[in-house]
Amino acid sequence: MFIISNAYAQAAPAANTATGLFGLNPNSLGTVIPFVLMFAVLYFLMIRPQMKRQKEQKAMMEALGKGDEVVTAGGILGKITKVTDSYITLEIASGTEVVVQKGSVTTLLPKGTIKTAL
Repeated sequence: MFIISNAYAQAAPAANTATGLFGLNPNSLGTVIPFVLMFAVLYFLMIRPQMKRQKEQKAMMEALGKGDEVVTAGGILGKITKVTDSYITLEIASGTEVVVQKGSVTTLLPKGTIKTAL
């Protein structure tokens, strides 16, 4: 017939009670450090410079005034003739004006650039 052997339970391994920095297991600390370092590098190489550019763009938008020469995102060069909260009116040729959103302005040019460019 069938012979069934006795099954014996194994002893549980001893619990590792050693804790390291912030109460973490020293073995798990080695897996956390690379993630922290990757986030720090990501912050200083990508996030921080982008925030700086956004701040500069916002300051430029607020400083726009009548007579400034600008370039829009579509590549249109023009002189500002009117400024409102959301829109600006550009004179792109003598007697030709277009209305664009303030957010479409990408570059503020030095005075006299349009005359030298044409």
